[in-house]
Amino acid sequence: MYKCFGIETKKNGVSHLVMNRPAQLNSMIKEFWTELPQVIEMLEEAGQTRVIVLSAEGKHFSAGMDLSVFQSGDLKTDTPQDREKLKRLVLGLQSTFNALEQCRIPIIAAVHGACIGGAFDMIAACDMRYATTDATFKIQEINLAMMADLGGLQRLPYLLPDAVLRELAFTGTALTAERALSLGLVNEVFPDQKAMLAHVMDVADAIASRAPLAISASKEAINFARDHNIQDALLHCANLQASIFSTADLTECMRAQKESRETVFGNLHGLKRSL
Repeated sequence: MYKCFGIETKKNGVSHLVMNRPAQLNSMIKEFWTELPQVIEMLEEAGQTRVIVLSAEGKHFSAGMDLSVFQSGDLKTDTPQDREKLKRLVLGLQSTFNALEQCRIPIIAAVHGACIGGAFDMIAACDMRYATTDATFKIQEINLAMMADLGGLQRLPYLLPDAVLRELAFTGTALTAERALSLGLVNEVFPDQKAMLAHVMDVADAIASRAPLAISASKEAINFARDHNIQDALLHCANLQASIFSTADLTECMRAQKESRETVFGNLHGLKRSL
């Protein structure tokens, strides 16, 4: 169905999205940029998915933007019209990763091997990041006489110390998994992909067992607080809580605790994008 992704959705509401072009190092070809937001929108609209896990097949997570994209005619800058077209292209590519951040469902990135260029931008838009010991993270664009322009320089300041980000952005050197863990970029590091995915699925299961409305609202509140002052964020949080608070979900939590059983919550409603 998709050229760049495979999808597996479990009964508990965890959807596993896998980049599946290992022979090409999961590089981001033209189809990638349309397929990823389509997949996210499809999962979000259906209402059955509570958590998305993003991983990859093969030796590396992703080599970033495929060279074929750089060789397209869209990168000319000879005239003002060319430059305006390039601006629109960049905004369109940015919207692909914006879809991860704006999705009401938590998204967990499971990174192994190289995570380069656009892939680094992508995982910065995810809610959590886990890695293997061989994982490396690189802002590759500067090595190609470009600035990174797909969201990493805007999101990574909230995930990495300022001086570290500048070092990565200005030198194009790789950040190791060990250092990424010490800096808080990744939640945890594992010896291999199998161990990492087992743990990530446990985390995803834990999230999926919580009330979906409260999880979705929590993600929205965290993102809003990042981009606004405290007073605005507090007001937003109060309005959000008033809009999603569920007596039924609270009662279910209390009953489940009393009866020593797992909670059972309904899924989010499916979304209808148009009338």
